Amino acid sequence: MNPISARFSRITGTGSFLPPRRLSNDDLAAQLAEQGIETSDQWIVERTGIRARHFAAPDVTSSDLAFEAAKRALDAAKLDAAEIDLIIVATSTPDMVFPSVACMVQEKLGVQGCPAFDVQAVCSGFVYALTVADSMIRTGAARKALVIGAEVFSRILDFKDRTTCVLFGDGAGAVVLEASDTPGILASELHADGRHVDILCVPGHVSGGSVLGDPLLKMDGQAVFKLAVGVLEDVARAVLAKAERTDADIDWLIPHQANIRIMQSTARKLKLPMDKVIVTVDQHGNTSAASIPLALDEAVRGGKIKRGDTVLLEGVGGGFTWGAVLLDL
Repeated sequence: MNPISARFSRITGTGSFLPPRRLSNDDLAAQLAEQGIETSDQWIVERTGIRARHFAAPDVTSSDLAFEAAKRALDAAKLDAAEIDLIIVATSTPDMVFPSVACMVQEKLGVQGCPAFDVQAVCSGFVYALTVADSMIRTGAARKALVIGAEVFSRILDFKDRTTCVLFGDGAGAVVLEASDTPGILASELHADGRHVDILCVPGHVSGGSVLGDPLLKMDGQAVFKLAVGVLEDVARAVLAKAERTDADIDWLIPHQANIRIMQSTARKLKLPMDKVIVTVDQHGNTSAASIPLALDEAVRGGKIKRGDTVLLEGVGGGFTWGAVLLDL
């Protein structure tokens, strides 16, 4: 048998980090009221399930959050940073235009030489990054990878638009993915449809030292909701079929933490009770590419998800992108 074809990858450690500043819905409502924008805890909870989120301090960047999450994942995997031979960061809010957040994390970890790069698929970013890392391990291009989702979405929010600014938060989550003789990542499925680029975007860019366009987040909430509930069921079915598993094999579902109603709809279609769905959106808000690894780490450290459990990760985000990973922890 070809030794490369027999190679698998497994998650051996998880980590996460949230900025210390926590804003409840009441805190945010009071802040918005100063600008003449009306909202309330009840309004936010009824529409989204969100009760609080964390915002980074002005001098804290995505690479800072990613570094903290990476350290915790490395500790959990009992690895030294020097043993890592691949770093992938999923982010839509990099520290700067270039270099990548991954290279900055590499520098902060005090290591050199291994490939380090970012993946941009917005809220699906972590699923995309994990799939890329798994593929590189399976082909022998890497053996021990750090896969991180990190965001400071508070920097790109329009605080005059209550329909979007109440939704998002900052944070980072990370996993260590290692080569294994036994399957960990069972199957993955990635998709995108560029026809829908306008329904969730930040339509600005840097040119000649100035920002052209609008550098703040824009979203057509109804269009995003309608697309999300459809594609999340479809991609879950596709990844289960690819792994030759069924709904009944799922011990835990970790969907992208965007809106509790989308999560409830997905669980219902997969015939999963909500007590098998990891929910952190109430305390973290939507942390984009960080949401899935943040939720995974919280569930692992809280004792819910245990070694050997079958977990379905799935995300959907701007682009329009979506994807899923089925894994045995």
